[in-house]
Amino acid sequence: MEPIAPIFIISGGAGALGKHIARVVLAQFPGKFPEVIIIPQVSNTEQLTEAVEQAAARRGIVIHTMVEPRLRALLIEKAREHQLVALDTIGDPLAQVAAVFGQAPLGQPGLYQGQENVYLERIKAIEYTVDHDDGRNPHELDQADVVLTGVSRVGKTPLSIYLSVLGWKVANVPLVQAVAPPPELFEIDRHRVVGLTIDVDMLMQHRRWRQQNMAGMGGRAYSDPEALYDEVEYARRIFRRGGFTSINVTNKPIEESADQVIALISRWFEHRLAVPALITRP
Repeated sequence: MEPIAPIFIISGGAGALGKHIARVVLAQFPGKFPEVIIIPQVSNTEQLTEAVEQAAARRGIVIHTMVEPRLRALLIEKAREHQLVALDTIGDPLAQVAAVFGQAPLGQPGLYQGQENVYLERIKAIEYTVDHDDGRNPHELDQADVVLTGVSRVGKTPLSIYLSVLGWKVANVPLVQAVAPPPELFEIDRHRVVGLTIDVDMLMQHRRWRQQNMAGMGGRAYSDPEALYDEVEYARRIFRRGGFTSINVTNKPIEESADQVIALISRWFEHRLAVPALITRP
């Protein structure tokens, strides 16, 4: 039986696109299992020439995803010299889209991978935020971009999740009078900690709504106005003790509170600006 020609994927990046295309194509040929060889990070003429010669030595099929115009043209020329089948997955789409847009492509490899990395960083931020909700894993507070703290029902969790979707790693720490805050809260950079305050009347509404939906949890003191005043004042003392900046979230949409938090953190850490959001809002 005649051996099956191997497939060589030659790429200026990691070769993920070429590998995906090879899988899609091969799925249409049951019983054919050629070797797939990825030659990634091809960035100069010497590397490209060597890659094509490897493919030619085995009479392989070339799938290339070269974005840089000069290298792409050279690869096409070398493949023609060796009489290789070479599939250009980038050149034709680029030319057609450029014609529609009336604009030349950048010709820079790795841009898609950069966008993918941003997406993965957002996923990591969300995972961190979920794992550090409601005071969990305080020994890892130093890994957070932002630490939110405040009394129960002030809105720490929804604000944390919203910020995480924007790419921020957020931990939140509840403040309860009967329980001392974790010492780590006072050991991290105080400029990363934002205290959340709320008017007592609004806090009482939140607590009573929760009690109605959670079979009276927390007892009478949970929504008693006098007890709430004490809690809010206790939280303010914690903020003063730690030197934490605080914001009042009463009647504010979550987007506005998030903007305030981002502005505060960015003011102190100019190198860590908010990551462009996957979602947009008016």
